[in-house]
Amino acid sequence: MNSQFNKGVIEMCVLALVKQRDYYGYELVESISKRIEISEGTIYPILRRLTQEGYFETYLQESTEGPPRKYYRITTHGKKTAEDSVRDWKNFVTSVDSTIHSQEK
Repeated sequence: MNSQFNKGVIEMCVLALVKQRDYYGYELVESISKRIEISEGTIYPILRRLTQEGYFETYLQESTEGPPRKYYRITTHGKKTAEDSVRDWKNFVTSVDSTIHSQEK
């Protein structure tokens, strides 16, 4: 799959997941990699950029399994972007599916 396309889809997944609840980085990697092949090296730059652009805010929380974890919480701006991205994705998938199946008839 095209890496730019893949990056955009993963970014949308990150936004959609963090919209549901706060996550720490590796937890996002585990959640997404159950369905899409990714590495840690894919997620952390996305998290850094989305935080810098105001989609997320971060906080540290103590962990019983090592050092404190950095959690990501979605902002109002991030929620709007997540909703728009998911809506656009659904419209895109519907259009592609319609195009593919219209050729079968």
